[in-house]
Amino acid sequence: MIVLHARPSPGFRAEVENVFGPGVVRHVDEAASLESVAGEITTLLHVLTPVTAEFIASAPNLKLIQKIGVGVNTIALDAAREHGVAVCNMPGTNSQAVAEMALSLMMAVLRRTCFFDARTRGGEGWTADPSELDNVGEIAGRTVGLVGFGNSAQRLAPVLAALGAKVVYTARSPHDVDYEFWPLERMVAECDILSLHIPLTEETRGTIDPLAMKAGAVLVNTARGELVDEERLNRALASGHLRGAGLDVFMHEPLEPSNPLLDRSNVVLAPHIAWLTPETLTRSLTVAHENCRRLTADEPLLHQVI
Repeated sequence: MIVLHARPSPGFRAEVENVFGPGVVRHVDEAASLESVAGEITTLLHVLTPVTAEFIASAPNLKLIQKIGVGVNTIALDAAREHGVAVCNMPGTNSQAVAEMALSLMMAVLRRTCFFDARTRGGEGWTADPSELDNVGEIAGRTVGLVGFGNSAQRLAPVLAALGAKVVYTARSPHDVDYEFWPLERMVAECDILSLHIPLTEETRGTIDPLAMKAGAVLVNTARGELVDEERLNRALASGHLRGAGLDVFMHEPLEPSNPLLDRSNVVLAPHIAWLTPETLTRSLTVAHENCRRLTADEPLLHQVI
């Protein structure tokens, strides 16, 4: 049995049937437990709801956890390894969507799109204090730092350069590209915009300190919320140390109603959907279908993590 653990849109459901065939994939809502399918499941199409060690141990026929996306931090990898369950992801399938979302968040923060949208809808379009316009800006002329230089960052970099930004990056090692390689500490201290494009690991957890960023800078995070010290981010935004932030990911998801980020007019928020477009889903389901075929045929799997 192939199970999709998600809350799919009508379009997503239709594409699952288009790629896999009608009735091949069983849907379990992301808010529901997988306990009811534990005895029969062979392949789990995993989106965001954590795959626990307890579930893996309870599923004797489970052979493959296929991440619909890249990050596997929501999967109990040690348990998968212990029980002989393959874990695969799909690097590159969501890179275009994430790159475009990062760019849109940068622009929305710099132009204060949400702030002015709300005022315009309230019939107050021209009544804001004129000083509010002192807080808008352009990408051109700014130094944009890309933390990580994988697929999404590589798509984003030439667009930013074409808009007139100075693009710098950091990665495990320098690449043969036209952009300057900076150590992370320098990027945090000197960049006007910092955009995160790295996976969450024990090494990267909490590595971005917003209070150490350049005064007046913008933070954009379409990677993982735990990369950033969120308490210090709130302090940096409340004090005006940061100009603003564009956030698609958070330490705790979904974002809790009490989180002070919700009250910040200099923050643009999205509910972890940077990757989620119909185009991404089509590419992702094609990879997932191929890995299911390979699993049945006992062939090497694509992008196997474990």
